[in-house]
Amino acid sequence: MKLLIVALVALGLLAGCSSKIQDYQGIEPALNLDEFFVGDLVAYGMVQDRSGAVTQRFRADIKASWDGNQGILDEVFYWDDGREQTRVWRLTKTGENTYVGTAGDVVGEAKGTTAGNALHWVYQLEVPFRDGTTAITLDDWMFLLDEHRLMNKTEMRKFGFRVGEITIFIERVDATHSAQ
Repeated sequence: MKLLIVALVALGLLAGCSSKIQDYQGIEPALNLDEFFVGDLVAYGMVQDRSGAVTQRFRADIKASWDGNQGILDEVFYWDDGREQTRVWRLTKTGENTYVGTAGDVVGEAKGTTAGNALHWVYQLEVPFRDGTTAITLDDWMFLLDEHRLMNKTEMRKFGFRVGEITIFIERVDATHSAQ
């Protein structure tokens, strides 16, 4: 009986740890994708395996634009092993705080919601695996730090199991030359 009670308490604590996009409602500065993702941006990131070991590092140059409810993020990744990779996101603002996105290596559509300074974005991405590719689910959280900088934490899952994590810092290029 004690074991059952301990297990139920542990499950309750874990359930309480999950954040929801609504938890960020009203937190400033507000993240508006069509304001932050405009112009030239630079990103620095790392990929970690499920044990937390860093397996890859990268820099990405991003050219971003919006026209009405349509946005484009043209990303070029420079991986630490010398590879270059391009991804072009096509984003659509579907509601006051909702977005969908597509890209060549995204399976179907990415779906996201903003609240306050946060974006929660979920999608499947085709990634290299052995001699081909495999789809993994990305649970993406972006947090606007200030008008020029954003942090992105992504949990990667396969068959429901956590297989790794991605951490990215994104900065507007005009901010890299300011003292802010």
